[in-house]
Amino acid sequence: MSSIRAKLRPAVALAACASLTLAGAATATGEPLANPNLPDRLAKQVDADKVNRHLIAMQRIADSSGGNRAASTEGYQRSAEYVAAKLERAGFDVTRQEFPFTYSETLAESLVVDGTDHPVTIMSYSPSTPEGGITAPLAAIEPDDTPGCEASDFGDVTGQIALIQRGACTFAQKGQAAAEAGAVGALVYNNEAGMVNGTLGDPDAGVIPIGGTTKADGEALAELDGTEVTLELRALMEERTTYNVVAETTTGRDDNVVMAGAHLDSATEGPGINDNGTGSAALLETALALGGNAKVNNKVRFAWWGAEEFGLVGSTHYVNSLSFEQQLDVALYLNFDMIGSPNAGYFVYDGDDSDGEGAGPGPYGSAQIEASFVDYLENSVGVPTEGRDFDGRSDYGEFIAVGIPAGGLFTGAEVIKTEEQAAKWGGEAGAAFDPCYHTECDHLGNVDRVALDRNGDAMAYVTGQYALSTEDVNGVAPQSPKDRGKIAQQRASQRMMASQAAEGHSALA
Repeated sequence: MSSIRAKLRPAVALAACASLTLAGAATATGEPLANPNLPDRLAKQVDADKVNRHLIAMQRIADSSGGNRAASTEGYQRSAEYVAAKLERAGFDVTRQEFPFTYSETLAESLVVDGTDHPVTIMSYSPSTPEGGITAPLAAIEPDDTPGCEASDFGDVTGQIALIQRGACTFAQKGQAAAEAGAVGALVYNNEAGMVNGTLGDPDAGVIPIGGTTKADGEALAELDGTEVTLELRALMEERTTYNVVAETTTGRDDNVVMAGAHLDSATEGPGINDNGTGSAALLETALALGGNAKVNNKVRFAWWGAEEFGLVGSTHYVNSLSFEQQLDVALYLNFDMIGSPNAGYFVYDGDDSDGEGAGPGPYGSAQIEASFVDYLENSVGVPTEGRDFDGRSDYGEFIAVGIPAGGLFTGAEVIKTEEQAAKWGGEAGAAFDPCYHTECDHLGNVDRVALDRNGDAMAYVTGQYALSTEDVNGVAPQSPKDRGKIAQQRASQRMMASQAAEGHSALA
């Protein structure tokens, strides 16, 4: 799971992914009637044992490929081909969409104060310190409503390392403001329990080395204002390429496509079995249960994103590769990032902003998507849910930015589970939802398989529901086979006319 949406660089397609989105792929007139029992069937077929088999495959791929499945690595490519091969055998139209990104791998991260080590995590795309680090006085910045978001918040911190509370603006903005005020480095401490695992979103956004730490450590360090500290943050950065895997049913209308996605890449630190093997594996099993020639009213397009951990690069590239008309063909987007956390919570993205926190509501239709997930989990499974803010930390980001309604599921990352949440869901209060988030212990032992099974069922059910109809989301009612046949004939005629016109133009030329 990434921390903020990245600015996208120009990209090159390995295969023309747009071929999955153009309205030219007409629906066959002999297409079978949609199956009204599809949601229930999918929920029954997507069981924990089948999903777990995919997780075992990802673990073994990581173990035999350097310990991780990070974008552009052997582990990622083997994971992507594992997914793609199964989808091709199931009858899907499969595309591999290549794009460039900046790869980053941590080399060193340490913070020493009076001879004592304190936890610190380098921000993705942070500039590096010299080997051995930088030693400078700590400058604790007094928190306000927009802590460290403007240079005026700092005063003169020339030659110092700024200590800033998280909140109100991006990590990149805080680093840039600190640098403008003269700081040679920056530390951002959390405004809630848990470690800050952040990204600057883009390699060009970093101006000084910047890392994150916990709320407790940050508040303790603030008492040491003026004390000399040694901060070492170093990372390898280089330009690489990787790819998304996108698979689409051959059936259903192609101007009202249901999309569901999960990022396939792990962080560089470990195999990434919860983050995000769980979302990827459940999504794969949902697709296989549906099949490429499913009896659906709407095409279903599944995506396994690359380079999410480097700033949501794959999903951002995909959305930006679509024309406005092609974006209109996407009815909605469902996102599944970490759905089996070992100390699980049951979060549904807050489409209507009923919680009143953070980024606000999603585009119109997002509230209805939220209601569909809540209804299934609370009424069919019997587990209570909580809202999750659209905070920009996963692949729904660019879909929402262009107005596509979105929703999805999440079981928690580095944030600490409260007493109230433990009473509601079980698990351990005062511990992170995923204590192995972005570490080497995110392996097969780091999954709550009950939560994974429940969320896999919810994923399958809601995907199947929207494959039949998105009327509650965007007002588009299901078409009869007769209607679909007429539209197919009209599109075939339009393509023929366009082809004849092109031939005529060529002859005149």
